[in-house]
Amino acid sequence: MTDKSKDLLKKGAGGTAVGFINGLLGAGGGMVVVPLLKKLGLPQLNAHATAVAVIFPLSILSTVVYLLSGRFELAQAAPYLLPGAVGALGGALLLSQIPQKWLRKVFAVFMIWAGVRMFLR
Repeated sequence: MTDKSKDLLKKGAGGTAVGFINGLLGAGGGMVVVPLLKKLGLPQLNAHATAVAVIFPLSILSTVVYLLSGRFELAQAAPYLLPGAVGALGGALLLSQIPQKWLRKVFAVFMIWAGVRMFLR
């Protein structure tokens, strides 16, 4: 197997895992895709930005499946869409202003906080 084939296989396996987690946990795939992208050589800032590009279509697909299966109604999500868009814009603009070292630490703290919170509930 060539290095290019191995790389493609790793990316395919990673993408499958990210999609599975995203569909199962509701966009939790971003927590997996950022470290995966870093391991594949992307700098911290690029990994975070690319993760959004990866998660976006996966989230749309999961949303369609959930909508069609009656798991939620669009009206339940509506109050969060505009404020979420404002937050996403702010976060995307702020991303390039944060040193990679601090971004990595903030990401790690958020992952730990989310994990502890989920564990304790």
